[in-house]
Amino acid sequence: MDATDDDTTGGAARGRTGRRAAVRVTSTSIEVDADRGVFMISVAAELAEMHPQTLRMYESRGLIEPKRSPKGTRLYSHSDVERLRRIQQMTNDLGLNLAGVERVLALEVELEREKRRYAQAAERLVQLQRETVEMRDTLRAEMQVEIDKLRKRNELVPYHGTRTTAIVQFRPPPVEVDDAHEVRDED
Repeated sequence: MDATDDDTTGGAARGRTGRRAAVRVTSTSIEVDADRGVFMISVAAELAEMHPQTLRMYESRGLIEPKRSPKGTRLYSHSDVERLRRIQQMTNDLGLNLAGVERVLALEVELEREKRRYAQAAERLVQLQRETVEMRDTLRAEMQVEIDKLRKRNELVPYHGTRTTAIVQFRPPPVEVDDAHEVRDED
């Protein structure tokens, strides 16, 4: 083999004709859901920097729940490995025992639930505020239409009281029927 035929520098290799041939590099990336079980117990334990027996103990305490393959093999996800690392941090760095870790994890679940409830309540509040503004604007428009109708018929007159100014509806005094008969009789 000629030295020019074997190019280990990653550049283009020369073929039999002496010309450089282009080298094609392809790569494939696969995205895996963070909650999909993909690691066997030995790999998950190594990634979390713990002994597989420690991982089994955490599982027996209910701190971690691996997925299972159709044959029953434990499969751990990326999320499981992150959770294992957090448990290790709480026990090693913070000095918590497993009962403390269980309590912290339970409180975190409760906190997330309350955050979701708060977010839903905040969304509902915004929705109610929008509806209130819409209802107020609708009522104002309806009232303005009625006021305009009364003004056109000259049934509204301004009233200037001592402290406020208002628009009141003017109603002429009713004509008594007896007076009308008397006027006719006099004619």
